[in-house]
Amino acid sequence: MLAGLLAGVIFLLLNVALCHVLLANPWLPVQLPAALVLGADILPPAPIAGVGVPLVGFAVHLLLATGFTCLIAFCLHRWGVLVGILGGAVFGLCLYSINYYFVADFIAGFVALRGWLMLASHCVFGAAAGGLYEFLERDHR
Repeated sequence: MLAGLLAGVIFLLLNVALCHVLLANPWLPVQLPAALVLGADILPPAPIAGVGVPLVGFAVHLLLATGFTCLIAFCLHRWGVLVGILGGAVFGLCLYSINYYFVADFIAGFVALRGWLMLASHCVFGAAAGGLYEFLERDHR
């Protein structure tokens, strides 16, 4: 669980920085997971009003990150840190494909974000999740 939370925070901070610099919207990484619960009406160009959207987005983001890290851990358990990192990156690539080519059919705002930015950050998430899980799991032996 700790690996999922850490990987989720890394993923969120990376996306906030990239979206701020490249897309001029640091709130986008919080709006996307919030849109899964609150609907596509909260996606840009809608302004962030209050703290509700960021809190929901952050909670959904960490919940999904922890769940996906558990799935990575289940698939890559005990194969070592290197396999955790590389296999996690491949998992991140698959996760990107699901998010931006399947989920995007239901939430239109996701389609506009297909590209290298989200692809790279999803691979970093998977690599961090797999590597952190294996590293932390090794510490407990």
